[in-house]
Amino acid sequence: MVAKLNPAQAEANRLLGSPATHILLRGGSRSGKTFLLVRAIVIRAVKAPGSRHGIFRHRFNALKATVINDTFKKVMRLCFPDLPYTLNQTDWYVRFPNGSEILFHGLDSSDRTEKILGLEFATVYMNEASQISYAARNMLLTRLAQRTCLAPKEYIDANPPTTSHWLYGVFERKVEPKSGQPLPNPEAYATMQINPDANRDNLTPEYLAFLEGLPEKERQRFLHGNYQTAIEGALWTLERIKRDAQVTNANREEILSRMQRIIVSVDPSGCAGEEDKRSDEIGISVCGLDRDGVGRVLADLTGRMGPAQWAKAALDALDLWKADRIVAEKNFGGAMVENTIRAVRPTAPVKLVTASRGKAARAEPVAALYEQGKVVHHGRFPDLEDQMCQFSAAGYQGSKSPDRADALVWGLTELMLEKQIGPAAWQPTSFSLGR
Repeated sequence: MVAKLNPAQAEANRLLGSPATHILLRGGSRSGKTFLLVRAIVIRAVKAPGSRHGIFRHRFNALKATVINDTFKKVMRLCFPDLPYTLNQTDWYVRFPNGSEILFHGLDSSDRTEKILGLEFATVYMNEASQISYAARNMLLTRLAQRTCLAPKEYIDANPPTTSHWLYGVFERKVEPKSGQPLPNPEAYATMQINPDANRDNLTPEYLAFLEGLPEKERQRFLHGNYQTAIEGALWTLERIKRDAQVTNANREEILSRMQRIIVSVDPSGCAGEEDKRSDEIGISVCGLDRDGVGRVLADLTGRMGPAQWAKAALDALDLWKADRIVAEKNFGGAMVENTIRAVRPTAPVKLVTASRGKAARAEPVAALYEQGKVVHHGRFPDLEDQMCQFSAAGYQGSKSPDRADALVWGLTELMLEKQIGPAAWQPTSFSLGR
């Protein structure tokens, strides 16, 4: 670790000084989250003489090993080499010359909890908060009451847990986790994702390669810093998605030579363009059926695009992948969808499909193909796969429309579940003109 912050860490540092009261740094392992937060607390302690700040973790022994004996010492050596301090190893706190203190506490014993309840803090910082209960966090917030020249702050870091965890509800959905009611002051909550790639100057290539090689579920959490979907009865899970990680655009011609058919599928929305953050994205998926009858997910081209943009993107994919046709849902805009495509290319092969059933009902047969091992992804599509894993028989559990997953479902349904009509051919019959 070096004292100079890289761009991602500098952006996180600016967030820590923002007006928000509750700030979460979430992301992959060894991304520098703890270093940034300890550094921010030392700065606050220096600014406010006599202030008190607390660093907490579920188990004190883990806090002692990772923060007190490691990160804190690195921060002081690299960022504040001329700032003296004393470390009390009986009650475990640091004191600075201006009288400010940083206390280190675990939340795994009633004795430590009782000590916390008798104190007030200007800052509370929860390290590895995925291990800390919602009740313990709320208890700590009752202690965020010391009056100083500083605005009170709650700092949190975590490798993102599942979407059922209170961190996801509070910081991503901005709701009270138990009641589901919107937070009364959502602007007071801020979050930022920071991953190991931003800290690669301080990590070994071997460590990054280890993270890259983890099973997909752990890889998404510890390398990419993504929440893990926790949906009861999910139609898809990351473990159930088969991949062909060796396939790249460099061998597209080889891929095409193995395909029976390729479809570009489109799930339209009312999006006006990239700046339109209120509308859903335009789902665009490229799927193929190989000569062994295995479905292949080749590309996810979803994005915020206006009508002319997404029509061009779909047609470009049609040409690039030498696809047979574009399949598009017509429920949104009806003939407008076909007209948008034909305005760019009048002779484009387009098939419109109707959503006569709900999203989950359409998704279930496609999910069954995955369960049977009949669909393979050509590489990783994190945003698409996150949407897929939020489907259950009860419906889609995500906060926005599953535009990417809907496009995938349309494409694989067309390729693998719809009865295909072949060319006209003579068929034997018992009918005779002689009768």
